[in-house]
Amino acid sequence: MKYENASDILPEELLKEIQKYAAGKLLYIPAEEKRAWGEMSGYRNQLQRRNFMIRNKYAHGMTVSELADEYFLSLDSIKKIIYSKKNDRNLTYFPTVESAVKYASVGMLEEWIQCYLLLTRKVVHSLHDFTEGDHLYFGVVKFPLRLIRRDGIEMREGRTNTDEEDDHASALPPLLIQYEEGKFYCIEQKELLAVLKQRKVNAYPTIIVLKGNADYKIFMKNYGKILFFIDNYDFDE
Repeated sequence: MKYENASDILPEELLKEIQKYAAGKLLYIPAEEKRAWGEMSGYRNQLQRRNFMIRNKYAHGMTVSELADEYFLSLDSIKKIIYSKKNDRNLTYFPTVESAVKYASVGMLEEWIQCYLLLTRKVVHSLHDFTEGDHLYFGVVKFPLRLIRRDGIEMREGRTNTDEEDDHASALPPLLIQYEEGKFYCIEQKELLAVLKQRKVNAYPTIIVLKGNADYKIFMKNYGKILFFIDNYDFDE
């Protein structure tokens, strides 16, 4: 190995600092730690997220052929992704608060929302409304339902039944609430919100969807420090 004079390489200020600790000594400076393939560009992370979505869609009824057409991959490629034993984060989608919290904990809340709208609600138009453009997501948080506008929410006499109703909150999905111009709107889950209102639930696990930086700044100023993130699965009403 060829030795270099540190004074020819290092800035004067840095050289003086090193001299305080190791003047006259031979130092080995290791090269920067090598990063895994794709980490610098983010491509590896994109592939991981795509593969999670493929596995989840297959687990909820989509065929290999349908997935191959959607992602422009061969049938063999889809099969390798589906049956791969390597699953770095071990995530499986379920339409529950517990599942949403797990996705949020690894920074994949948007993927949970996509799965919920596509696989459970089966509403492609709302997928565009909630995930396209400069959307930001805040949650899963315990959110006071009184702040949500009741436009289009029909309250009925007696117990309201929906496909998403259950006796325990953790078996239900979180609410997807859109924040726009200082107001909170329930877009896709009016039946669920009606059930919660009828049960007199005060606060419920919620994901806040914000359309851009302007709304995000206003939201964070007014609510960012008073809403509590959910990190466990006991939701006492």
